[in-house]
Amino acid sequence: MEAFIKAVAYYLPENEFSNQELAELFPEWAADKIAAKIGVRTRHIAAEDEYASDLAIAAAQRLFNENGIPPATIDFVLYCTQSPDYFLPSTSCVLQHKLGIPVTAGALDFNLGCSGYVYGLALAKGLIAAGIARNILLLTAETYSKFIHPEDKGNRTIFGDGASATVVSTNGFAKIGEFVLGTDGSGADNLIVRNGALKHPSKITGELDNYLFMDGPEIFSFSSKEVPLLVKATLDKHGLVPENIDQYLFHQANLFMLTHLRKKIGIPAEKFYTHMAETGNTVSATIPIAIREAIKETSPQKAQKWLLAGFGVGYSWGATILTFN
Repeated sequence: MEAFIKAVAYYLPENEFSNQELAELFPEWAADKIAAKIGVRTRHIAAEDEYASDLAIAAAQRLFNENGIPPATIDFVLYCTQSPDYFLPSTSCVLQHKLGIPVTAGALDFNLGCSGYVYGLALAKGLIAAGIARNILLLTAETYSKFIHPEDKGNRTIFGDGASATVVSTNGFAKIGEFVLGTDGSGADNLIVRNGALKHPSKITGELDNYLFMDGPEIFSFSSKEVPLLVKATLDKHGLVPENIDQYLFHQANLFMLTHLRKKIGIPAEKFYTHMAETGNTVSATIPIAIREAIKETSPQKAQKWLLAGFGVGYSWGATILTFN
């Protein structure tokens, strides 16, 4: 059975953190230079008492309201986050209850970052193909800001908080294609929060291992190597050539990396969509946010094909192609 994206919505926290505010904290960083290199002018930051689950609820409620989709029609909840409310229970169970989704629905958390949305689409398509569910609510939500050290100007520049909600169903506006997925755990230490879980549970005040660590050059090297291969493998799996793709939507890591990947792969600028200036890198929410905004801006025609590609922490990567009805 085929699977389709039926609706997409997203939510950003009210609090904003602009480049000007960043430059005031770190005077060596000029606001205009941040925008030019990273591609971000401002990012939204969750409040101290606002968590990823709160953002996910807001995104889901927006999706239900905007599209006239009753929560009672949802028969599975998939929740992608690396910012869970608890070790247990699964946050997806809490979300099912708070959103008024029937108790007959399945619910599952999965821990992935920048590739998480593509993996979520793959899981949702699998549930539909197996006859397990027909209307899946795929939620992605992150509050990376809570992991970032106040003096870490690099990561504070890049990341913003946000959430997305997508209904994957047996009908919708875009058919979900085949998937190419990959994993290389040898790069796990290059994007990590070491402390806080069971292997390193202790948290010492001021300890840097309590916060997000990202080895930027290694992440750039990984992406530069794997993403071109990922794009080619995805095209090959669908029997397509680059000219068949109308729009490329990559994980919105940062403008410098995306520009490098676009040029290396040979994608025309007019076919390469970016949307991060007002959001920053929202991790697993960047692709669905880009989908929603690209649809509003371009009004895709029937049979258009969009290639989605996510890549990052893990290392993990994945891609698929959407074909519009």
